[in-house]
Formats: sequence, structure tokens, C-alpha cells
Amino acid sequence: MGKMYLRVILLLCLLLTKDVYAQTMEERSYTIEQMFELAEQNNSRIKAYTTAVEQSQAEVKVAQTAYLPSVNVSLSLSYNGDGMILDRDFGNSFTAEIPGFGNNFVVEVSQVIYAGGAISGGMKMAELQVQIASLDAERNRQEVRFLIVGNYLELCKLDNQLKVFDAHIAQTEKVLTDMRIRYNQGAALSNDITRYELQLQNLNYSKTQLLNAKQILNNRLTVALGLPNHIAISPGSFKIDLVEDKDIMYWQKEASNSSIQLNIMEKAVQLTQQKEKISNSERLPQVALFATNNLTGPVTIEIPALNKNFNYWFVGIGVKYNLSSLYKTPKRLKSDRLGIQKAQENLLVAQEETTLAIDMAYTGYREAYTLLEIKNKSVELATGNYELVNYRYANDLATITDLLDASSQKLDAELQRVNAHINILYNYYKLHYITGTL
Repeated sequence: MGKMYLRVILLLCLLLTKDVYAQTMEERSYTIEQMFELAEQNNSRIKAYTTAVEQSQAEVKVAQTAYLPSVNVSLSLSYNGDGMILDRDFGNSFTAEIPGFGNNFVVEVSQVIYAGGAISGGMKMAELQVQIASLDAERNRQEVRFLIVGNYLELCKLDNQLKVFDAHIAQTEKVLTDMRIRYNQGAALSNDITRYELQLQNLNYSKTQLLNAKQILNNRLTVALGLPNHIAISPGSFKIDLVEDKDIMYWQKEASNSSIQLNIMEKAVQLTQQKEKISNSERLPQVALFATNNLTGPVTIEIPALNKNFNYWFVGIGVKYNLSSLYKTPKRLKSDRLGIQKAQENLLVAQEETTLAIDMAYTGYREAYTLLEIKNKSVELATGNYELVNYRYANDLATITDLLDASSQKLDAELQRVNAHINILYNYYKLHYITGTL
């Protein structure tokens, strides 16, 4: 009686959960390409990196202002006190009247015409920063896409596993129905029915775990796609024969041409080289054109002072040289050269790691095909074994333990075949992710 009561409660909970889920969730089906488009529009990480690119582009415009002339304007108004004239021994002093209101207006214009490459170097560095920011944004986009692919394929795997469990639950319920008939006929034991009822409960509990895991993955996907949390993403179907079968040399070549990580490392080398050029420019003089106009009053170089405005202007060319660069710049250049060496070594490490990552992913990709062939054969053998044992059990030639073992083997083989199918697709997309072509 207690076991029957427990089964009724469990079934009611499952039915209520299913009804609430169906009422509150809206199913939608997307292809992987459609999910990529949604992420491009709604994903917060992608938006943040897009803003970073825009900021670096704005910095380029700031760097461009170094080519423009500098214009300084100053205006001052003052109250002037009277002057005093006295001998060198501070005797015979008398007051020199100076007009009380004073003014000064100056306009200065300068244009650097040669800075040893510092200005063009700064401009180049700003442009490299834009390229790095764009590559970083693309790397983040690839990461988001691979996250979506991984969760989506895992969702497909769980959905297929649920279908397998549903089939085995239906099969187990059918066996139970047959057992009860045989029990009423005196051809089966109550203990056999109890063991199969226990298996049915375990199957239902495993199904509940799969439903919970599916809901967690669905939540991750909706967040990544910027969708409301009441959307239930319905997994689609995939065909392995649509996957392009390329050899490892193809993927290695793709990585050398398209790997975002390698491109970022190459830009980092160029950035350190440009930094060295800017440091080296400090040892060269700066040449600039300048023009100044000065309007000042009163004129205090006369005694008594003239209550007049005095305007004068001049133009010229100036040369500035920082003598401290003779002993400061060599130390900075040594640091810059070490930075170049470090960036080049990091690029080499990244190339090696990318080669190994592709080799590992490609090996997993080929193994997934081999594993699928094995699992297809395993399902065939397990299905044949179950049918044989079921026939023998129906004719009292096998025990219930044999039937349970055969059923478990069939379930395990079908689940592993589902996983092998999805693993092929996962490793295929992983190769695209590593090469930066996802």
C-alpha cells in the first residue's frame, strides 16, 4: 500500500510540473545561425566590446589633433601702482606715475613641422590599438558563439536522452502490464513486479534530473541570446553528413590565416616596435613654426610711462632639443627592445599552443566518428540481446535479473550513441572556434 501511495504522489508531481512548465514556457526553435544573429543584437558582452572598439576609434581622432597647430590666447586686466626711481645707494628717490589701468592681450600660434616621428608614431599606435580592440571584440564574439554552440548541443543531447528515457519508460510500463497479467495467471512472482516497478521509478527520477538540467541550460542560452526567461528553446535536428570533412592541414592553414589570438599577438609585436620608434624619436630635435601678436598697455619702458597701447608681433622658426634624452633614452630603448622580444616570444608560444589545440581537437573530431560507429554497433547488439532475453523470459528460460540487465545495457548503449552523435558536431565547431572562423 505504501509503495502504491508513493508512486501516485510521484506521478502527480510529474504531471503538475509538466502542466506548469507548459503554461509558463513558450517554445521557440532556432538554428545556430539564427542564435548567432540574436547574440549579435542582444548579448551584453558583445555590446561591451563593441563600445570598446568605438572608444579606441575616438582615441585615433584625438591622436590626429597632434597634426593641428596649437593656438593660445591670453587676456589679462590689471591695476598698476606708481613706480619709484632711486639711486643705486637707494637715495634720492622720487615717484614715477604709471596709469592705473593695465591690459595685456597675446595670441600665440605654433605648428610642429618635425618631431622625429613622434607624432606619426603616436598616430600609428592609436590605429594599432583600434585593430587590437577590434580583434579582441571578435575574439569575444567567437567565445560567445562557442558558448552558445556548446550549450545548444548539450541541450540537444539532453533532449535526445529524454526521448530515450521516454521510450524505455513506455517499454518498462508495457513489461509491467504483461507481468501483472502473468502474475494473475500464476506464471510470475510478485517480487519480479516489485523490481520492475523500482526500475520504473528510477527511470522517472532520472528523467526529472534531465528535465532540470535542460532548464538550467535553457536559462544559460536565453541569457546569452538576450531572450526573456519564459522562452524554451526547442532543439533542432542535425545531420552529420552535412559537416565538411577536412584534413588537419586545412585546419592548420585556417588557423595561420584567421586565428584571432595569433592576430592579436602579431599586433602586439607591431605595437612594441612602434613604441621603440617613439622612444628613439626623443633623441631627435623638434622643429616648429611660431607666430605671436602682443597688445599691452600702458607703455612702462618710458619715464614717465605712456598711457598708450603697445602692439608688436613676430614670426619665426624654433628648434628644441631635450639634452636629458642623451642619458635617459638609451635606458628606455633597452626596455622597449626587451618588450619586443617578449611580444615575439609570446607570439611563438601562441602559435605552438594553437597548433597543439588544433591537433587535439582534430583528434577528438576523428575519434568521435570512430566512437559513433562503435556505439551504433553496440546499440544493434544490445537491442538484439534484449529481444532475445525478453523472448526467453516470456518462455520461462531467463530470470528477471537477466531481463533487467539486458534492458539496462540497451538503455546505456542508446544514450552513448546519442552522446557520440553530438560529440562529432561539438568537435567540428570547436575546430572552427580555435581557427577563429566560427
